[in-house]
Amino acid sequence: MRILAVDPGSKRIGVALSDPSGSIATSLKVLDHTSRLVDAAAIVELAQSTQAALIVIGQSLDMDGKPTFEGRRSERFAGALKELTNLPVVLWDEAFSTFDARAARLQMGVSRRKRSGHLDSLAAVIILQSYLEAKHE
Repeated sequence: MRILAVDPGSKRIGVALSDPSGSIATSLKVLDHTSRLVDAAAIVELAQSTQAALIVIGQSLDMDGKPTFEGRRSERFAGALKELTNLPVVLWDEAFSTFDARAARLQMGVSRRKRSGHLDSLAAVIILQSYLEAKHE
């Protein structure tokens, strides 16, 4: 079962996709944020074209486990997706996904100049891999 993961941001939206076995996450693309409804329609179209059976949305939570400002934005985005598709939509804690993406680039030896690029799709990969590993335990 393929799973599509989304790291929604205020400027860009990172998207990742699992392999058919639901074990490995890979970067799919980065979309420019337009509006909630336009973005949701684009994600639904991606889910359909990749034959994804589930959509995972990264949600930031505070130290008490409550959604932050960005986390509440993710909830609204998930709601828009649910109105456009019958696919299950799951919110998943994205704790430190952008930080982890930055650290991963460091570990890969990416130069400082290239590290300053977008981390959105890599953050989506980290969110999806976290989800996949939690579900396979």
